[in-house]
Amino acid sequence: TAMLLVPEWIGAEMVTTARAKVAKKKEPPTALELVRLETLDEGRCIQTLHIGSYDDEAQTLAELHEQVIPSRGCQMTGRHHEVYLSDPRRTEPSRLRTILRQPVMAC
Repeated sequence: TAMLLVPEWIGAEMVTTARAKVAKKKEPPTALELVRLETLDEGRCIQTLHIGSYDDEAQTLAELHEQVIPSRGCQMTGRHHEVYLSDPRRTEPSRLRTILRQPVMAC
């Protein structure tokens, strides 16, 4: 799931209208029907900054899940998500910065 931050004044009706306009184009995107407005309310999270290639995130995420979270007495409560801070078109892979966030129950 790709997520975009939108202003609070964007409502479901605006998203529906935009999808309808795009659907009328000659070749609309195949995943257009999946576009939706959703609020992410993740609550308490543990996060870490990963610096490096996206391909190397698995090791950082495994450390977060298997060491950091259990060592703090926390329990994971949902799927992790990633916040990309770098533009991969302009940043060499070893310098990419990504926040890895994992929702947890109160520790």
